[in-house]
Amino acid sequence: MASVTLSDLRKEYGDLTAVDGLSLDVDDGELLCLLGPSGCGKSTTLRMLGGLETPTDGDVHIGGEPVTDQPPYERNTSMVFQSWALFPHKSVLENVAFGLKMDGVGSEEREERAREMLDVVEMESFADHDPTDLSGGQKQRVALARSLAIEPDVLLLDEPLSNLDKRLREQMQLELRNIHDAVETTFVHVTHDQNEAFTLADSIAIMNDGEIEQVGAPREVYDDPVSLFIEEFLGDTNLVDATVASVTDDGVVADTAFDADIDVRTGDAAVSEGDALTISFRPEELDVSPASAADGGAAVASEPATALTGDITDVLYRGSSVRFYVDIAGESLFFEQSVGADTGFEVGDTVEVSWNPSDLLAFAGDGERVGRGGE
Repeated sequence: MASVTLSDLRKEYGDLTAVDGLSLDVDDGELLCLLGPSGCGKSTTLRMLGGLETPTDGDVHIGGEPVTDQPPYERNTSMVFQSWALFPHKSVLENVAFGLKMDGVGSEEREERAREMLDVVEMESFADHDPTDLSGGQKQRVALARSLAIEPDVLLLDEPLSNLDKRLREQMQLELRNIHDAVETTFVHVTHDQNEAFTLADSIAIMNDGEIEQVGAPREVYDDPVSLFIEEFLGDTNLVDATVASVTDDGVVADTAFDADIDVRTGDAAVSEGDALTISFRPEELDVSPASAADGGAAVASEPATALTGDITDVLYRGSSVRFYVDIAGESLFFEQSVGADTGFEVGDTVEVSWNPSDLLAFAGDGERVGRGGE
């Protein structure tokens, strides 16, 4: 195992800046996921860590030692790619032992270590099989065993599960988590799939446009995002335009597109009356109940509003859940319920949507979170 430190990494391709001043620390033995949309620079970052790309600027340290100018074969890292890249003319065991052979390890020792790694990934019984006879998930396990067999200080994974179907991908996520716990090696895993990152990671580094926006435990980055980008990227939410109507002791009162004022608990927010905001209503934070049709589109009970009424306009079946869209004063808002809940809501029903003001998040015009952490 080894820690990883990336300091002010920058990678330019002509006029294109793929990674822009990125700094990141990965603890010894940690499983960190680099998460972000396609083209954000996460794979380029991983390749600079592995020595497959040379930084335009910045430094890479592994285990406290500078490796920025070292070629890949001088770094004790190993990489698992999207493509399994198994040799079709070699057995599964020979594929796993290949890296050890290139390192000059004797035949008896490399066979023993290859079998140990196949046992770790639960593929030991397939040692003598032809790789072309394996399923996608089995091939991925063999590729993983091959990378682990050389006992790298850091294992780099570049979206290794992206070629698998949904069921197998979810199964392999759990297997990969268990394998990390078993081998106690530092993993840096690149993915664009937030569910995969939440399942696997000790910590998540969220990238956007060549930079890291936030690093933290999965629950932390979901519950306490620093920016509107992260709030939108992690899960689904309702985003509503608003304007600061007044600043209070514990937040702001915002005039919203619902034609109602909303109380948002932001702490000592550095905003002024008239500032533009975007308010996030996470669907899981909303409480919904039947309401009188006479109240449609109106604030309920209090001002600023903590509840509004509106009419259900669409119902979308999503397998295990149902999504309901509600029209409130011309603004669409959705909530979700489990199929088993069987609330009986239908298109045309008038409902009351309520929330706790402390569950709402507000973002300024530049996308930064307003009053994050109540500070």
